[in-house]
Amino acid sequence: MKALIQRVGQARVEVAGEVIGSIDQGLLVLVGVEREDDRARADKLLHKLLRYRVFSDENDKMNRSLSDVGGGLLLVSQFTLAADTNSGLRPSFSTAAPPELGEELYNYLVGQARLQHPNVACGRFGADMQVYLQNDGPVTFLLES
Repeated sequence: MKALIQRVGQARVEVAGEVIGSIDQGLLVLVGVEREDDRARADKLLHKLLRYRVFSDENDKMNRSLSDVGGGLLLVSQFTLAADTNSGLRPSFSTAAPPELGEELYNYLVGQARLQHPNVACGRFGADMQVYLQNDGPVTFLLES
């Protein structure tokens, strides 16, 4: 699984003009599921998401995690993250999980996140979404599990 994480002051996702998920300070996470992914990889990714130290401490060093600051977690499925961009000028999606597996693992990740973190919001798998964010920093990392 791939996750593009962005530290945000606030973020929201809309479908057809309706806000379906929003957070204040926290992480916006764009999630891409690949063919070889499974629940173990989703668990490993969630462990990293909740504990990855991207928030500043009292000395302005990135030493605090999402769990430490009690921030929001906005999970948004993004099929294009699983693209193979190594050759040519058009992405190939041969490494992306089929839709059924992608949806199952995305929903699993959201469910597990809700069990482990008090402030979780999400997008809608397969929907045409509009994502709005106030990037903080900007601080952006690509995580893989």
